[in-house]
Amino acid sequence: MDQTQNHKPEIEAYLQQLANDQKIKWFRVNWASLPGARNYAVRRATGDIIVFIDDDVKMPAGYLQAHARNYERQEVGAVAGRVFDRMKLADSQKKHQGDYEIEELPLQAMDPGIAWYHIDLVHTIKPQWVISARGCNMSYRREIFTKHGIWFDERFRGSAVREESDFCLRLRQTGYQIWYDPDASLVHLGEETGGCHDISTRSLKYQVTFYHNHFLMALKNLTPSQQVRLFAKLFDCHVLGNPPCNKSGSPIKIVTRAGFYTIGFIDALKTQIKSSWDQGQVYTELDEKVDG
Repeated sequence: MDQTQNHKPEIEAYLQQLANDQKIKWFRVNWASLPGARNYAVRRATGDIIVFIDDDVKMPAGYLQAHARNYERQEVGAVAGRVFDRMKLADSQKKHQGDYEIEELPLQAMDPGIAWYHIDLVHTIKPQWVISARGCNMSYRREIFTKHGIWFDERFRGSAVREESDFCLRLRQTGYQIWYDPDASLVHLGEETGGCHDISTRSLKYQVTFYHNHFLMALKNLTPSQQVRLFAKLFDCHVLGNPPCNKSGSPIKIVTRAGFYTIGFIDALKTQIKSSWDQGQVYTELDEKVDG
């Protein structure tokens, strides 16, 4: 799924050669949406297991086999892989003065209200059940989409932080579980360009999108008490800057972040209210019109 409008000539030629050699199926669209792209690809997939990666990853030999072997267990509906994230690994090395590893994730990592601050798929080395996967390294049984009718919500914007969390929370309706396998690992490079990327935290668009997506996930999936816990943690960490976010405590910056927090909540509330008559699957609808 290619959402980049203009590639460098050498990249364009490389992709075209792969497509000509039938090593890849190359689909190009004139819009940029992570959940939209995932849904578009699923509708064209034929395999029983669908693996999602980003365009800025490096996969080791045996990567696909590491995902596939877990589906021999009937209760497994999704696999979350380990992500060697360059930025997060560098940050943890600064804090811990060396390699940092986790075996058992804390109980909070299974709490939908605060899981996102405790589930660590970068440093965890032991296989275990988890509540969510990371979008750059995850796989699902195709029947979750085709049989159970659970699709990615295209109302999640920008680089779509939390779109995979929303999907995983809804996946619980199927009775399937998500298994974390650290052997299904890849390296995430964290590039800032291409497709629908907008990961510059100084960007106004990024800030509003970040909060909108968190609040939308909560409004859709969490109980009132879980929502309160998430909203409080979101404010404490991302607005006030307390650990693990460790942001500047400058009063001006706190007030600015509080403004984004408020705008994001109002924006998500509008999106949720609108869902009573519009589910917002814009890119799916476009695709269906073309097919029709």
